[in-house]
Amino acid sequence: MANVSLNSYLHAVDDAIKHFDSDEAARLLSFRDPHVASPHLQLEKADNQCRRFLESPFDEMVASHLRCCWAVSNHDFAEAYNNQAFVVQCFLKALQSQKEENWALPVMFTVSLDLRLFAVSADIQLVKRNKGKVGEKLEKAAELLMNLFRVCASDNRAAIEDSKKWGMLNLVNQLFKIYFKINKLHLCKPLIRAIENLPIKDKFSLSQLVTYRFYVGRKAMFDSDYKSAEEYLMFAFEKCHKHSHKNKRLTLIYLIPVKMLLGHMPKLTLLAKYDLNQFTDVVQSVSSGNLLKLNAALQKHEAFFIRCGIYLILEKLRIITYRNLFKKVYLINQKNHLIDMSAFTTALKMMEVDGIDDDETQCILANLIYENKIKGYISHQHRKLVVSKQNPFPVLSTVL
Repeated sequence: MANVSLNSYLHAVDDAIKHFDSDEAARLLSFRDPHVASPHLQLEKADNQCRRFLESPFDEMVASHLRCCWAVSNHDFAEAYNNQAFVVQCFLKALQSQKEENWALPVMFTVSLDLRLFAVSADIQLVKRNKGKVGEKLEKAAELLMNLFRVCASDNRAAIEDSKKWGMLNLVNQLFKIYFKINKLHLCKPLIRAIENLPIKDKFSLSQLVTYRFYVGRKAMFDSDYKSAEEYLMFAFEKCHKHSHKNKRLTLIYLIPVKMLLGHMPKLTLLAKYDLNQFTDVVQSVSSGNLLKLNAALQKHEAFFIRCGIYLILEKLRIITYRNLFKKVYLINQKNHLIDMSAFTTALKMMEVDGIDDDETQCILANLIYENKIKGYISHQHRKLVVSKQNPFPVLSTVL
């Protein structure tokens, strides 16, 4: 269809709409379809031709799609975004008018995806030309997608199979991708609540559920809700298609720090399998209680960890590293359940912890006891740590 004529294309669109052929209509409006490369369809103005074949608002919608093709052929992504935004606005009118049906949801998925992608490209292009702010078009795209979301969410018909609610999760996933990119994670909360309250929340396609739980898991991680983060990210990792190596790797980038914060160290073979060797020194240093090595590992791969947004999360692994270092002190003291505070302070000084003294050491130990990483209590009168005679250092297990 790369050299399709305008008349043939418009006939095909009209036929798809009249026969409620959602997949065909979506294809004919998608920028992943070969028709967009046809010079016959890269038209700056096609309003009159579209009106001859199509009824409103589909005539304006298709005319804007063709103008978008024209803009892309000229590498003008700001213009492409503007036209794709109008495509979405036209589709919104169509969706609102379809009171008793949801056949057009695949079209919505297509035009909303293209809107987000053009917004990304437009922002990059406009910032380079000093004509826009970072994330400006993405924010506007999110507003349009929210309008679609509201239409879908407000469909309260009893016949759930025809409900527009089936379009909600796809839109939420698109919005998640925008909010994470522009760093407005607080806007995810009402969307999560809306999905969790749906009676069909577990009946969406597996691919949509994997994407949804990946982002909800990341949100929980940033909220320091590590148990929830582990649950959602494990689902995303385990249910992700076995051949989707890239997506599994992406999930692990967030799941690994969460698991480690919960005390579970990943296997080095897993890191090698998914080319995540940036974590190798981190895992080894945390496991061995080597704060010096941990600092070096975080510094060595700082750019990667910051780019992934997990550097500050990994910084929290110091508490596990303290725990493992202090366990070594306990073993050196021949498992004596009474250990002088100075022994732990000496170990911390060997790891070049700045400004450490017995009072600071007590604070670290108190935190470890509070988090149940050490079973015992501090005898302030004798300046000793009194550990339990049974399993004073709960075991860290390898589960990944």
